[in-house]
Amino acid sequence: MASELVTEITDSNFDVQVTQATLPVLVDFWAPWCAPCRMIGPVVEQIASEFQGKVVVGKVNVDENPKISEQFRIQAIPAIFIFRDGEVKDKVVGLTSKANLIAKLTAL
Repeated sequence: MASELVTEITDSNFDVQVTQATLPVLVDFWAPWCAPCRMIGPVVEQIASEFQGKVVVGKVNVDENPKISEQFRIQAIPAIFIFRDGEVKDKVVGLTSKANLIAKLTAL
C-alpha cells in the first residue's frame, strides 16, 4: 500500500472497515496489472489526504479478494464505490477525474 492514509480492504475485514464504518467510505477496486487503476491510484491517495478524518479511503485488490468483488459484481476496474452507513451511495467505473470524485463525496 502506497500510503498510511489508505486502508487495505480484504474479504475478511470488509464488514468492519466498510459496513460498520461511522464515516463515509470510498473504496477503490483495483488490480496491480490494471493500467487505468495505476493512473487513478495517486488521485485516490490525494483524496485520502484531503479528506482525512472525514472519509475513510480504502483499496480492494480484486485478484486477492474475490468474495467482495463478486458481491459487488465488479466486472471492470477501476471501480470506485462510495459507501455511507454500509450502503453503496454512488459508484464510478473506469477512469474518472479527481473533481468528479470530490463532487460525489461532498454530495453525501
